[in-house]
Amino acid sequence: MNKWLKPILALLVLVAVIILARYFHFDEKLIEIKDWIAGQGVWAPILFIGLYVIATVAALPGSVLTIAAGALFGSVVGVITVIIGASLGASLSFLIARYVAKDAISKLLEKNEKFQKLNKLTEKNGDIIVAITRLVPIFPFNLLNYGFGLTSVPFWTYVIWSAICMLPGTILFVVGTDAVTTAINQGEIPWVLVVVVLLVIALITFIVKKAKARLKE
Repeated sequence: MNKWLKPILALLVLVAVIILARYFHFDEKLIEIKDWIAGQGVWAPILFIGLYVIATVAALPGSVLTIAAGALFGSVVGVITVIIGASLGASLSFLIARYVAKDAISKLLEKNEKFQKLNKLTEKNGDIIVAITRLVPIFPFNLLNYGFGLTSVPFWTYVIWSAICMLPGTILFVVGTDAVTTAINQGEIPWVLVVVVLLVIALITFIVKKAKARLKE
């Protein structure tokens, strides 16, 4: 009984956090929090990273925050804050699944056929599978964070490849938002940012095509 107590309590806390976040419409309140963060000066990026970590662990959609980063900080700082926040949040979720609530979360996913296939694939090609699943939306981002904690993928392999393969999508959303915000505020099209967005779209399309082909193999 004792061996079950810790994972069950951890899972209950996690579920409670997610339910409360949804009940109080935390994702809708992110916009209000964003405005508050914007007024915090040099502390704003650090506060934003902390908010992103909390949202990720609570399994809330990160797209709202990713877009907000482009409007708040611009392209460069925005991409940096999102990558750090997403990586820390994903890493914390991974560690929770692996060391705190492994048994309980395993029971939740044991009947998920896609996850079982993913688990088998990671035994020999962990780095490739992490990269592919981050690029190709086979699983929801938040599910992957906890799911990979149950696999044999080494922690640092997961962290490094997750960060690398989240980067193209992050650049697309953040720089795209920065381009739109700049166009609205200045009344002219920021062609440099537009070109960057188009190049990233082309890169993601190419990588996803190759990744899908590799996944079929």
